[in-house]
Amino acid sequence: MERAWILFVAGLLLFLGSHSLRLCAPAWRERQLQRLGDKTWKGLYSLVSIAGFGLLVWGYGQLHTQLAPLFLLPEGAARGLRHLVALLVLPAFWLMVAAYVPRNHLKAALKHPMTLSVKLWALAHLLVNHTAADLLLFGGLLVWSVLLFRNARRRPAPAVAPGSWPGTLAVLVLGTGAYAVFAMVLHVRWIGVAPFLQG
Repeated sequence: MERAWILFVAGLLLFLGSHSLRLCAPAWRERQLQRLGDKTWKGLYSLVSIAGFGLLVWGYGQLHTQLAPLFLLPEGAARGLRHLVALLVLPAFWLMVAAYVPRNHLKAALKHPMTLSVKLWALAHLLVNHTAADLLLFGGLLVWSVLLFRNARRRPAPAVAPGSWPGTLAVLVLGTGAYAVFAMVLHVRWIGVAPFLQG
């Protein structure tokens, strides 16, 4: 279990650290961007992010099956919360996809849909996951997304193209499809939990 903790924490630090440079070290980030060039910087950034994500998922997947919850909810409440989480995670996927699909109403209205997606996803998972690893992962992501959103709100609002119904429809279709694939296939393979089979 010690190895799983090391990989999990290392992955979490790499993943959050690579995504926090604009928040924590903007001057250093700008210097590296100027020194390395846009393509090299993005390539290194992507490698660190992917490595962190891989370590995070592997370590968490190991810990999730070994750690006992710090506290237990009554079965009826736990069952109801699992259904609520399933409903909350769907719009989190819509928001995630909205960050990349051009000219959709969600991005036009909210400006920072990816950060809001992480916030909603982390909050939803905190409702039903209560091991030490859960609190570190989802609590850490929730705090990180709140800080990132506050930082983004203090900067000048980015120029966002006005929303269109084709763009919004694409967000809903792609987001729902990604949600279905993740919930029914990837979640159980990566984490060992089938969300829709828990009752």
